[in-house]
Amino acid sequence: MEAEIKSKFDNVSIELIPSGGGVFEVILDETLIFSKKAVKRFPEDGEVEKLIRENLN
Repeated sequence: MEAEIKSKFDNVSIELIPSGGGVFEVILDETLIFSKKAVKRFPEDGEVEKLIRENLN
């Protein structure tokens, strides 16, 4: 997922932080935009991309 996201948004700082038990977080320009641990589920198709676009505006 990280490579796919970075290929679509090459001009922003995106970091996926893996953790134990399948937990991960997506940080955009030092702002947490998705946390699997917090929402207790994987993102839906296109959800992270949508969150990135919303946070870029």
